[in-house]
Amino acid sequence: MSSQTIDFEKSLNELEIIIDKLENGECSLEESIALFEQGMKYTNDCKKALEKAEKKIITLTQAEREENNGD
Repeated sequence: MSSQTIDFEKSLNELEIIIDKLENGECSLEESIALFEQGMKYTNDCKKALEKAEKKIITLTQAEREENNGD
């Protein structure tokens, strides 16, 4: 997904669905492991999206500070 934008809300929603299925306890061991693996992927996607957003916020706030200091 490096060339595509990560949809944070979609990944988070999918992660919540997986968590519900795992907490339900009705999955086989194999299904649980597969769901856990998918959950880790969505967790990483969410983390990447949050890191990208944080970098953007830092850049914007630094630019704002620099602009205000120039006055």
